[in-house]
Amino acid sequence: MANRLSRSTSPYLLQHADNPVEWWPWDAEAFAEARRREVPVLLSVGYSSCHWCHVMAHESFEDEATAAYLNEHFVPVKVDREERPDVDAVYMEAVQAATGQGGWPMTVFLTPDAEPFYFGTYFPPEPRHGMASFRQVLEGVHAAWRDRRDEVGEVAARIVKDLGDRQSAYGASVTPGASELDAALLGLVRDYDAASGGFGGAPKFPPSMAVEFLLRHHARTGSDDALRMATDTCEAMARGGIYDQLGGGFARYAVDRAWTVPHFEKMLYDNALLCRVYAHLWRSTGSPLARRVALETADFMVRELRTNEGGFASALDADSDRADGTHAEGAFYAWTPAELREALGEEDAAFAAGYFGVTEEGTFEEGASVLQLPQDGPAGDTDRIASVRERLLAAREERPRPGRDDKVVAAWNGLAIAALAETGAYFDRPDLVQAALDAADVLVRVHMDDAGRLTRTSRDGVAGANSGVLEDYADVAEGFLALAAVTGEGVWLDFAGLFLDSVLHHFIAADGTLYDTADDAEALIRRPQDPTDNATPSGWTAAAGALLSYAAHTGSSAHREAAERALGVVGALAPRAPRFIGWGLAVAEAVLDGPREIAVVGPPADPGTAALHRTALLATAPGAVVAPGTPGSDEFALLHDRPLVGGRPAAYVCRHFVCDAPTTDPAALAAQLSG
Repeated sequence: MANRLSRSTSPYLLQHADNPVEWWPWDAEAFAEARRREVPVLLSVGYSSCHWCHVMAHESFEDEATAAYLNEHFVPVKVDREERPDVDAVYMEAVQAATGQGGWPMTVFLTPDAEPFYFGTYFPPEPRHGMASFRQVLEGVHAAWRDRRDEVGEVAARIVKDLGDRQSAYGASVTPGASELDAALLGLVRDYDAASGGFGGAPKFPPSMAVEFLLRHHARTGSDDALRMATDTCEAMARGGIYDQLGGGFARYAVDRAWTVPHFEKMLYDNALLCRVYAHLWRSTGSPLARRVALETADFMVRELRTNEGGFASALDADSDRADGTHAEGAFYAWTPAELREALGEEDAAFAAGYFGVTEEGTFEEGASVLQLPQDGPAGDTDRIASVRERLLAAREERPRPGRDDKVVAAWNGLAIAALAETGAYFDRPDLVQAALDAADVLVRVHMDDAGRLTRTSRDGVAGANSGVLEDYADVAEGFLALAAVTGEGVWLDFAGLFLDSVLHHFIAADGTLYDTADDAEALIRRPQDPTDNATPSGWTAAAGALLSYAAHTGSSAHREAAERALGVVGALAPRAPRFIGWGLAVAEAVLDGPREIAVVGPPADPGTAALHRTALLATAPGAVVAPGTPGSDEFALLHDRPLVGGRPAAYVCRHFVCDAPTTDPAALAAQLSG
């Protein structure tokens, strides 16, 4: 019999709808039920493509005896962290503070007043490796609740107080200037893995936002170190197993420091961020590899993540079925020499094994290898490589596909819109720009209400029940600003302004710091507030970037001042933890550079207009904004009083309240925008 999750729009919650556990979604009724029964709440948080979430579900939540005990002594609540990042953030902070680590599945025991008192992540069905079994944990918590409830209440109250005392524990606000950004670069140099690219050791995550900072820092200062770290890291990832050498797109992270073996789930946000990074790397260097990876990643997103409505799905699972029916991580992506021979024949299989680094002993599990492009592999002719890739991709399509989490998350679609719009413009791919427009249309039609407020998720064209958080408003605004620059349609700038007005009215504290949830959102035990960039830009730094761009477009001092106040945390964190404030550093680079404001005026069909517009879009000046349109147009404020020059299309560049002379020459415009 289905439990209360069967009415959910979350694919993750629907995966648990037939569990014998009598799950509740996160709502007031669940906690009212806990008060009525005088039992604690078991909060289980995960997401659809989380491997260990599936493992724990199979081992414990599908077990009748475990479920019966859980149902008798607890009110079980299941949360999709991607739908409710606020709930996830608040309790993950408690888990990390109490245990020194965190992750998913997250398992937290709460009082009926939602106060946490015992924490964990994955618990096995039997004791192992010094870990108690899940049943032992349930029995221990039940006994403590039954016999020492006052003590449990004291612990919970102390934890909530400690969380409240951690507010804004990020150091004093420091306006980030050139010295702070130089210090951040030195910090990245210290953490840099010169042998394999990237930062730190295993597991190793794609440092998208740090690379964006490095590219902008190089553009502003000419730093060779910054460009080298960006270029070498991107090449190492593109050659590694973390990149899908057949179908394009990136996995979530590599389990080793050399990018060889990935954790195979593919997330929309990673691919959107990395698509944009490689497009920007090409813009800076002309690298053919960067061009190829940007386009292949864009094509992957459109081919495998696009929904019927035109939005983009959240993720592909790491796990899928093997030919023998067993379920395993990476089964869709890994290859044995025998599988190569079956798909290609002996001669081409031997070539492919050398080209992609497939060995008899394997680089992954059970003799299988993850495809890579080893530096010392055979070059081969391009026609043969293309033929081998095409046949291997066709053979892979016959395998059972990984599951897809098809909910549409507003923030991640905003990131995808920015990436696809820019990649389409750079490489003359109007189909990619159209995909960005289609996704933007979904966000406006489905996710936005009449007051301009955003809903976090949708599925099958139906909006979910959860309000947008700061990153939704900020990333959607970022995507729409990129779309406005590429298409010349000012309506996207107008929508961005609407969302940023919500940021100014509902998410900013009196001191200029930002909260992750709106002032009228559901009250949790703590209002989450995290400026650090991790898998995605934090809502805090993403909002700073979008506010800055909008101010450059419109001249709004309120938006500029809000951006600069928000960046105070970047100055505080940059010297200590530059890897975790990468997008904030990139935005700070834009502040130091201006950012530059570029108006391009001319008839749309005039080749001169197109040449100037393209030159403006390809400018590496950090955070430059572009407003294309016809003379006298009211699409963008930057077009006001910008006539043609001698009857020819012209570009106007302004920076720090000073404007250059207009130019009709793309080469002269490029010179204005460099250095």
